[in-house]
Amino acid sequence: MPILTIQIPTGYSKAQKASLLNGVTQAAIDSIQAPLASLRANLVEIPPENTIVSGEIGQTMALIYVALIVGRDEAQKAALIAALSESVQKTIGISTQHTRVLLHDLEKTDLGVAGGISAKASGR
Repeated sequence: MPILTIQIPTGYSKAQKASLLNGVTQAAIDSIQAPLASLRANLVEIPPENTIVSGEIGQTMALIYVALIVGRDEAQKAALIAALSESVQKTIGISTQHTRVLLHDLEKTDLGVAGGISAKASGR
């Protein structure tokens, strides 16, 4: 844990997308000490014409959904938000001003993990 879903506009190269995935993974490791083995991330590409920011259709933006097991404090969450935003800017050039990060705390009983059991049952 965490599980990251990163929405970005279409048009980035395979290398840029790989850089982004590696960057956000490292950002989660560095900011909240997330174990690499527990991290999951995927990209969702959205055509620019399907995005509106501040009334402007096609404005470049990134949206990152993060599912976390409960237990991290406000400072850890702030560090994660900053690290993810900075990683997006560094890897694909979307400004931190146009990146949003949404954190979702999940109870250990509300998350299924490897083997089809809850995180609580797995000892997390």
